[in-house]
Amino acid sequence: MKFINYLESITGVGIYPLTSLLIFFLIFTVTSIWALKADKKYILLMKSIPFPSNENN
Repeated sequence: MKFINYLESITGVGIYPLTSLLIFFLIFTVTSIWALKADKKYILLMKSIPFPSNENN
């Protein structure tokens, strides 16, 4: 039996792709809005954390 046959036997299986798309779109939208409205000083601080420029090697 193929995998598609298992999916066809589940009642209401068509709602899962739509729900997944809506969740992805919601998270993407919220993250994009946060990134555009975030404080620029905070972004620069987070950007410099992995490689602080004041260390002497």
